[in-house]
Amino acid sequence: MRKYDTVVFDLDGTLLNTLEDLCDCVNVIMQRYGWKVHTLEQIRNFVGNGIGKLMERSVPEGRNNPQFEEAFEAFREYYTGHCRIKTRPYDGVLELMSTLNEKGFHIAIVSNKNDAAVKELNDIYFSRFTESAIGDREGQQRKPAPDAVYAALEEMGCGRERAVYIGDSEVDYQTAVNSGLDCILVSWGFRERKLLESFEKAVVVDECQEIENILL
Repeated sequence: MRKYDTVVFDLDGTLLNTLEDLCDCVNVIMQRYGWKVHTLEQIRNFVGNGIGKLMERSVPEGRNNPQFEEAFEAFREYYTGHCRIKTRPYDGVLELMSTLNEKGFHIAIVSNKNDAAVKELNDIYFSRFTESAIGDREGQQRKPAPDAVYAALEEMGCGRERAVYIGDSEVDYQTAVNSGLDCILVSWGFRERKLLESFEKAVVVDECQEIENILL
């Protein structure tokens, strides 16, 4: 019997390369308000805790800036309409999800991106493989809290015992720990491999085939 029958994926940096769209949309808002724009590498280090934290780290003085809430709402609206310009699945992701689906795995996506965007991106790219896609929503703590993972498992009718969490960052690692799930971390995402290797008991992989080998 396989060790796992359920896979919970992070979205940004794990399944989808969303970094360029996030960077472009942040900088549109920065320019709109006359603030300094950010490099792709800076935005890479800002992401992982939801768009609220992304904007808090991007706006001068963060939430203390009197225009923060206005700029945050402007970003939310702009990103919703421009979240698929450069965004693409990473190499091998669709093939991996197809294989897991064919082998009978339950597949979910859990993200700190807002719930509407998660569901939209899931519908576009992954809905033929997934049973649940949950983002940041009211009344639910963001990752690394386990709330969204538990909600996804409940939605699929799955337990934690045979579930594994796959992500690309320290937030994902801590989410797996807090949820009581084993953890696989991918090196192609938004964090350096050296950081990922520092997390106890996490398995770090460099390509989708390695995930398939582990799960099957």
